Amino acid sequence: MRAVVQRVSQASVTVDGEVVGALDLSGGALGLVALVGATHDDSAAHAARLADKIWRLRIFRRDDGPELAAADLAAPILVISQFTLYANTDKGRRPSWNAAAPGPVAEPLVDAVVAELRRLGATVATGRFGADMSVSLVNDGPVTLILEV
Repeated sequence: MRAVVQRVSQASVTVDGEVVGALDLSGGALGLVALVGATHDDSAAHAARLADKIWRLRIFRRDDGPELAAADLAAPILVISQFTLYANTDKGRRPSWNAAAPGPVAEPLVDAVVAELRRLGATVATGRFGADMSVSLVNDGPVTLILEV
């Protein structure tokens, strides 16, 4: 599984003009947006490892103190399915999506990432799997990382 994780000061996802997921980041709090994709041979174990990595990734800082994780700050996370993370652009100008898992395989894996994050204690908002989503965010830092398990 693969994720692009961004530290954000605000984030939301809209489907058909309706906000379906947003982070409550009042008072200068920060959170994470995780765009999550799955490939054909991913499993529930991959989903659990990815969720743990997202939750414990030390990319927050308070003043001049130590680096902290979302787990340390109870930072909320917006998880959005993103099959395009497995685009192959090696040949030509048109991406191939062959490496992306099909919906019936990918959706339960993305759901497993969300479930594991919640089990770990995270407050998680989500997009809507397979929908045409508009994602709005303000990247803090900017901090953007690519994770793979």
